[in-house]
Amino acid sequence: MLEQILALLPQVIFDGLILGFVYAMVALGYTMVYGVLELINFAHSEIFMIGAVVGVEVFRYLAPHVGNGFLLLLLALILGGVVAGITAILVERFAYRPLRKRGTTNRLVPLITAIGVSFILQDLVRLIEGLWHNEFFLRMRTVEDLEGSVSLLGGAIFAQTKSFILMGVSILMLVGLTYLVNRTKLGVAIRAVAQDLPTASLMGIDPDRIISRTFLIGGSLGGVAGVLFALQYTTITPYVGFLPGIKAFTAAVLGGIGNIPGAMLGGLVLGQLENFFGTYLPILTNGNFGTEYKDVVAFLILIFILLVRPQGLLGQVVKEKV
Repeated sequence: MLEQILALLPQVIFDGLILGFVYAMVALGYTMVYGVLELINFAHSEIFMIGAVVGVEVFRYLAPHVGNGFLLLLLALILGGVVAGITAILVERFAYRPLRKRGTTNRLVPLITAIGVSFILQDLVRLIEGLWHNEFFLRMRTVEDLEGSVSLLGGAIFAQTKSFILMGVSILMLVGLTYLVNRTKLGVAIRAVAQDLPTASLMGIDPDRIISRTFLIGGSLGGVAGVLFALQYTTITPYVGFLPGIKAFTAAVLGGIGNIPGAMLGGLVLGQLENFFGTYLPILTNGNFGTEYKDVVAFLILIFILLVRPQGLLGQVVKEKV
């Protein structure tokens, strides 16, 4: 048994990294919105889904006309990010901003609104795809340039080109977002609004504009993540965002919600735990527990971590003044 575990270990770690980067990319959108508004934007999982659907449609219609697979992917990433970003702005403008303007203090109201928007976006995409293609179970078209593969560590790891692209784009997103938040005027304004919205307004910052841009950035990141998810896992439905969205939110909490590097770390930890138990649980239990229990075991460990460190791995304890 030990030999079998060790033989599978490199591939398990590599696959866990890919899954973790997917969770991390989606978690960045959750953590940005929460950092500014302290709102759990459950509709972000549907923003992610919309990016994935746009990616599938771009590959469906442009693949016969664009010979280079990498250029095709670049077009899909741009369009997926733009459409998802615009959708996120519209959600903020018509669902969350009216609640904010009315001074709603009950935090359950925006939370319920977010869940409602999530259902609306799911059914809207299902309606559009149903009318357009008479189906809403979509499959990503394969392109030869992106389907290449290599063997690493003497054949211990089987890796596809698209997996390396996914990891590279994830790291670029983390670095770019960290730079934007910490080194640019927009980042300073975002942090000012997140820290104290009324005071930021007195300092000449337009909170509505900054919040809209925060949703635009978070939504665009979610859309790009959706395109890469569709490329990696190929099957997309209007409901595909729900489970990755819940896990990405969990990853954001695990890393310390509101903390950008924490979101990435949380995603990677969750991806490794899920993939580790998905592979080894049947081996370690002699087949009594299958891979379907991977989420149960992974989440039990996450609950234990959060009991020990409730602020998350990189989060800070915030003391509220009386």
